[in-house]
Amino acid sequence: MHLAKFPRRFIAHLPTPLERLDRLSKELGGPEIWIKRDDCTGLSTGGNKTRKLEFLMAEAELEGAEIIMTQGATQSNHARQTAAFASKLGLQCHILLEDRTGSNNPNYNNSGNVLLEHLHGATTQKYASGLDMNAEMEKVADKFRADGKKVYTIPGGGSNPTGALGYVNCAFELLAQCNDSGMKIDHIVHATGSAGTQAGLITGLKAMNAQIPLLGIGVRAPKEAQETNVYNLACATAEKLGCPGIVNREDVVANTDYVGEGYGIPTASGIEAIQMFAELESILLDPVYSAKGAAGLIDLIRKGHFSKDDRIVFLHTGGSAALFGYDSTFDHSGRWINA
Repeated sequence: MHLAKFPRRFIAHLPTPLERLDRLSKELGGPEIWIKRDDCTGLSTGGNKTRKLEFLMAEAELEGAEIIMTQGATQSNHARQTAAFASKLGLQCHILLEDRTGSNNPNYNNSGNVLLEHLHGATTQKYASGLDMNAEMEKVADKFRADGKKVYTIPGGGSNPTGALGYVNCAFELLAQCNDSGMKIDHIVHATGSAGTQAGLITGLKAMNAQIPLLGIGVRAPKEAQETNVYNLACATAEKLGCPGIVNREDVVANTDYVGEGYGIPTASGIEAIQMFAELESILLDPVYSAKGAAGLIDLIRKGHFSKDDRIVFLHTGGSAALFGYDSTFDHSGRWINA
């Protein structure tokens, strides 16, 4: 697969580390758990969106963009990384932030990712929940265009065929790390939301005939909707790569049992995952994505979904900056305040 034919801005710190989690594996009684550290991509505390933005921002530059626009939830990791990437390239960035939780906590609304976006020079607008945010973004973009500005808009999560190329590349990278070390993988697990990460991964894995099951742990949409979104984007990504038809509907699997009350709302199992990863492995998860993904992994292991002899790679999508927007979730000892 010749990804070099697509424009790309090489900014991420790649390859990201692949580490064995010995203490977590022991705590859970097996299987052998590894972690792909995409929280270490290097851009403004890192995260999975940096891989997508390498392709998206290169496309924006080719189009002569002066303003980069995107949208997401209040504590969007994608918004923070987009602001940082735009700053790195000297481009203006404007972000639409959707209130999906109804939180009145000032830290949730002004600290964490929001603070970092402003430090990177981005401007933001806040919106109530329930709107078509990509459509709202285009309305604002049209106002900038009417003033003669060249605007490049990025959908939520950077999840379109261009952005998904970043996770096609991640699949290649992960398989190369395993092949070079003689390490056989039995399963890959990760948090799935806007669909781009899972769509890119499954497209890359299928293109290489890797034969490794990929499980997305949903953080927002119901199972059928999540899998449909991922499958449609994977098909479009495969088309872009020139290998249409390589992804089948049954290749796309999402488990949405760990969403809880809704997107961005912490869960007891997610907080337990944050505590376990922090205390056992010194790794920080975020309550929105990586914690719910890890909660699914932990629960499925406890239920015997995986064999004790399996080797699982958990893809860490990043997001630790959001922890500072969720300070009211934890007490002074780091435990869930609702426990």
